[in-house]
Amino acid sequence: MCKGLASLPHSCLERAKEIKIKFGILLQKPECAVDLVIPYTEKAEKPAKTQKPSLDKALQWRDSLDKLLQNNYGLASFKSFLKSEFSEENLEFWMACEDYKKIKSPVKMAEKAKKIYEEFIQAEAPKEVNIDHFTKDITVKNLVEPSPSSFDVAQKRIHALMEKDSLPRFVRSGFYQEFIK
Repeated sequence: MCKGLASLPHSCLERAKEIKIKFGILLQKPECAVDLVIPYTEKAEKPAKTQKPSLDKALQWRDSLDKLLQNNYGLASFKSFLKSEFSEENLEFWMACEDYKKIKSPVKMAEKAKKIYEEFIQAEAPKEVNIDHFTKDITVKNLVEPSPSSFDVAQKRIHALMEKDSLPRFVRSGFYQEFIK
């Protein structure tokens, strides 16, 4: 047990254990289960050194956020578009989560989890993402013992939000329209 938890009153630790058990049960119920699979390729982490894709590949971005995120040029274009609208926090959160999943050291994982929480999740965070209270609560509970999947539920919600909102705006934008001409 880490020193931080040892300093908590016994009643708080017991309550945390109860919550963890209830949360585990909730995740096992099929009607409450959340699909945690998020497609990922290493290309999404480094939008530098981009090569312009073929028209066919670029046209696929209209229908698939994942194809856009997997393409360095697409990712860089999407990021530029979101910055122009002052709405890049969702993509930055998604990318931070992808980087977080690669961390092996528990100490570094805990540090990065705290940083992501403070930057994107907590109320009044500098780049607060728009997630519902249920998702925020799950994420906070997952951070009691950080693991590579601590942000999966929140990341999936943000992915869905970008797919339904940001991607259609990007496809209608001059950034994309100019590219496919």
